[in-house]
Amino acid sequence: MPADADTLLAPRALYQQVAERLREQIFNRELEPGSWIDELKLASEYGISRTPLREALKVLAVEGLVTMKVRRGAYVTEMSADDVRQVYRLLGLLEADAAAEVAERASAAEIAELRALHDKLEKQTRQRDAFFAANEQFHLRLLAIAGNRWRSQIVGDLRKVMKLNRHHSLFKQGRIAESLAEHRAVMQALESRDVQAAARLMRAHFDNGLAAATPR
Repeated sequence: MPADADTLLAPRALYQQVAERLREQIFNRELEPGSWIDELKLASEYGISRTPLREALKVLAVEGLVTMKVRRGAYVTEMSADDVRQVYRLLGLLEADAAAEVAERASAAEIAELRALHDKLEKQTRQRDAFFAANEQFHLRLLAIAGNRWRSQIVGDLRKVMKLNRHHSLFKQGRIAESLAEHRAVMQALESRDVQAAARLMRAHFDNGLAAATPR
């Protein structure tokens, strides 16, 4: 049945709004990895035609969140163990490079901003969702300070795809405490302007995240 009038999506940039709504459903596991996306059902729920829905699916396919299969339709992307390794490896390389640049060139005010974000992270250890959000905020701000928009764009897409992993590293018992300790070490290297340590510690952060995200 169509959604109530007050929940219908506005016509402006409709496919973009649909794409954002689909992302939320995927990240919230309302649409599970590997599941078929029922276009007729979703179009009815959203109160829209299938045209903007299909345009939105194309957007998510480019981001890697959706896989289009010939004559079978769209599916939520399911990550293999090899996919997970590749994503973590690229994130480690790109964010380690960004950390080195921040340690070398960031202003005192920018380092202080990262310290404030880290302190916010320290306060969220008992609230997993809040910890996830604060963790991502820190990493994305570090990338923004490093200032390479192409790297930021690639990392942004990789982080979206990483959320599809059923064995997210921070789900592992004890991993939040380990991740926080690694963040402390990275933050200290940034404040000390230790370029090599910042890169090495950030790379290790992702190596450890991969180990925690890999099912045994």
